[in-house]
Amino acid sequence: MSVPKINITLKRGSVWLAGAGPGDPGLLTLHAVNGLHQADIIVYDALVSKEILKLANPSAALEFAGKRGGKPSPKQVDISLRLIHLARKNKRVLRLKGGDPFVFGRGGEEATALYDAGIPFRIIPGITSGIGGLAYAGIPLTHRDTNHAVTLVTGHDAVGGISTIDWASISKSAPVIVIYMAIKHLESIVNSLLSAGRKHDEPMAIVSNASLPNQFVLETSLGSCMQDSQNSRVKAPSIVVIGPVVNFRNMLNWLSEVPKPIGEVETLADFKTKQVG
Repeated sequence: MSVPKINITLKRGSVWLAGAGPGDPGLLTLHAVNGLHQADIIVYDALVSKEILKLANPSAALEFAGKRGGKPSPKQVDISLRLIHLARKNKRVLRLKGGDPFVFGRGGEEATALYDAGIPFRIIPGITSGIGGLAYAGIPLTHRDTNHAVTLVTGHDAVGGISTIDWASISKSAPVIVIYMAIKHLESIVNSLLSAGRKHDEPMAIVSNASLPNQFVLETSLGSCMQDSQNSRVKAPSIVVIGPVVNFRNMLNWLSEVPKPIGEVETLADFKTKQVG
């Protein structure tokens, strides 16, 4: 069966704001691949892998415009102005972002700038790491036996400082918390959650380089995560998840090349019993 043809044209003088997913090229949407094939210029961020860029039209220009917290990065206003400039030069522009452009990806800011400038644009959603990255770690975002709600938050503000989020309120209301861009301020975030009443032994996982060949998953607890992370290979970019869904990794770690011995495999019934207990 051949891949269906997508008859949507990236027109000259327009911009597509596309999500590239968490990193694995196989998680790209057909629209994103179509944009890679058509674009005259691809303005990509720091989380777009080299393997994904290899899918680009060979004649397309590749322009890096990545923003990484705490590191020298182009200003957001300059990136938006660059997109407008390229479109006005009658280029077919693909703005390629890791994850989903509208989930902590500044896609809303860039789309607003394009609207204000009268530039035609299209939004192409991607798989955000808070969903796809956790799936590659064998951690479901929700499960009927553990949680009926989940909260996605960012670990820092627009300039890289500690987020001004009301952590106490989130701690009390969210059974599962997923935190983007948390590594830099992890200690402060953890202390805030513990002070708000979250338990020290609450399951927690940190997924680095989600969905890529060098993916690393640290399984820990809220109270032990700082020491454990310092003694591990955890580094940015990482996604953090806190809550009972982390325990499902014991059964759902499908990406691992080392299967568990039969005696160590936990049945769903045993898992549920442990959760209740």
